[in-house]
Amino acid sequence: MRILVSNDDGINAEGLYKLAKALTSLGKVLVVAPESERSASGHSITMHKPLRSNRIDFFGSDIEAWSINGTPSDCVKFALEVLAKGEIDLVVSGINRGPNMGTDVLYSGTVSAAIEGAIYGKPSIAFSLCCNENCNFDTASIIASDICRKLYLFGIEKDTVINVNIPYCPKENIKGIKITKLGVRKYKNCFIERKDPRGRSYYWLAGELDDVEDDEDTDIKAIKDNYVSITPIKIDLTNEKIYKEMKEKQWNLL
Repeated sequence: MRILVSNDDGINAEGLYKLAKALTSLGKVLVVAPESERSASGHSITMHKPLRSNRIDFFGSDIEAWSINGTPSDCVKFALEVLAKGEIDLVVSGINRGPNMGTDVLYSGTVSAAIEGAIYGKPSIAFSLCCNENCNFDTASIIASDICRKLYLFGIEKDTVINVNIPYCPKENIKGIKITKLGVRKYKNCFIERKDPRGRSYYWLAGELDDVEDDEDTDIKAIKDNYVSITPIKIDLTNEKIYKEMKEKQWNLL
């Protein structure tokens, strides 16, 4: 099996390194990641400047690794089109430093890298560790490798991304795995206003978590209870219910 590994924390991220090393037990690993951190880049791609790639050697002789001056989606696209020429069996993104749960997946570069893989028809999985500072990725990388093996054998439906969040606690405190749906995370005070030396306002995007919808079956609740959360996400955003209702009414919009 040939595995493509990417992320949004950048080529130097510890989570990427530990994940890539763990996945060598499953097959041949190709790493292609942004040259610098591109968190919260969503599914953006680079169209107005050239992409450049650089071979990276600190992953060791058993892993081919490249950095790209682009987004996570650029990295996966470039890897599949140029470096591997489509010969990839599994796309894995992560391990992200910090959770990617609920509606936050719409902003996530980690999840978007996996979505790009799914667009190309590849089984694709995104991993995030629910830790923001001084994180140790050893346990998470072992869990991620095991989940990749099991999900690949189980089969991942086309047009679907598997989003995995791992609680940050000792392995013996992880209660198990739950199959979940996306919760909702809402923020307040999203912009911090400051003044430059000329008295003009500028703004930092920040935000405090204000409210969550964490019903029993959500990824947010699973992580709260120290379960690994596995959420299947469809990349077809069509609202089937509304589509059928509007089609039945045969709306004439012209």
